[in-house]
Amino acid sequence: MDRVILHCDCNSFFASVECLRDPSLWQVPMAVCGSVEDRRGIVLAKNEPAKRYGIRTAETVYSAKRKCPSLVIVPPHHGEYARISREVNKIYARFTDRYEPFSIDESWLDVTGSRALFGTGEEIAERIRETVKREIGITISIGVSFNKTFAKLGSDYKKPDAVTVISRENYRSILYPLPIEDMLFVGERTAALLRSSGIRTIGDLAAASPAFLVSRLGKAGEQLSAAARGEDTSPVIAPSEAPEVKSVGNGMTFRHDITTREEIRLGLSVLSEEIGERMRRRGLLATTVSVTIKDPALRTISRQRPLSPPTNLGRELAEAALSLVDAEWGSGKPIRMLTVTAMNLVAGDEGEQIGFFDGERDRRHEKAERIEVAVDGIRGRFGSGSLVRGAVLGNDLGIEGGTATPAPHRRRDANDKKKGGNSDENF
Repeated sequence: MDRVILHCDCNSFFASVECLRDPSLWQVPMAVCGSVEDRRGIVLAKNEPAKRYGIRTAETVYSAKRKCPSLVIVPPHHGEYARISREVNKIYARFTDRYEPFSIDESWLDVTGSRALFGTGEEIAERIRETVKREIGITISIGVSFNKTFAKLGSDYKKPDAVTVISRENYRSILYPLPIEDMLFVGERTAALLRSSGIRTIGDLAAASPAFLVSRLGKAGEQLSAAARGEDTSPVIAPSEAPEVKSVGNGMTFRHDITTREEIRLGLSVLSEEIGERMRRRGLLATTVSVTIKDPALRTISRQRPLSPPTNLGRELAEAALSLVDAEWGSGKPIRMLTVTAMNLVAGDEGEQIGFFDGERDRRHEKAERIEVAVDGIRGRFGSGSLVRGAVLGNDLGIEGGTATPAPHRRRDANDKKKGGNSDENF
């Protein structure tokens, strides 16, 4: 018997929450932006009136204002987004205990065992959609299918405020004409690789030889091939089953031994950026940072220090890591490998204390947070290589596209498994 999987996606989530805060914003073109005072700030989300002007996520405020001079710019309120996200997931929990948040505004639900109480998958989806609109005041789009991949494609297919059923009878006609970029976990780099091989649609991906895809993408090619053919069997992981994430680490061996402070800073910054993004995605803060250093003779030292206040910002993790290297490693001594680990993690609403920072330090933190969240939005939408530090361009350390690429030395989150497939960082 087929499973019944829903993917629920809150429409224009950040913008919708801002409209709840100020209902006058529903009727005017409005965008949530990462840096209101800087005209080069990035659009994180926009409401429906703004979409009609062609305003896109990740474009600059300056560009958006040129399209719509009357555009209302609103700063993000991440604490409120997290609160509304929890309230929406509480509604999902009324219909099934098997719900799995995928991001702050998306969740998968396995309602296979709920049909006796609530009806068909489509009927359950409609009830959830109406309940969220009535009780929370925002709209959601829901895909209904027999696996997680197709449910996600279904929620993307029709927006806003819609339910789309992707069945065994219609999935080829609905999904196979879609561009390859619409496929879950196909980012910019993977799409370019596939297009160079003549694979332009999800149907092309399904028809391609699995062996050929493996030759181009490694193990991820096999997983994408199976997913495109409707063979995704990944489970919806209930909150009670989700493993606790104890630490988030990232490391790499450099193409040549590094000796200068500038090279060390660059390596730590790129490693820490990825760690920060993963923690923000999970709503976690680190209270401790650890650095492991390996020299050319493979001798290794590890040092750690507490973080006060806790953080999930790559910039702050990198600064703490660099201070450890400065203190514990002699100037000019060669380094073969660096690993940064965020440890002793706490939930964001536990570790964050309003007013903990003082004066200028608080302002620097707020500015860094806006920048990093904006970067998350761009990379999440357009791929991990869509926005990179200028310092990594043309470097000879093995850092490509803003990520530390030598796979044998990459570290996974401790006790954390990839859900639904692999992301571009593993291709």
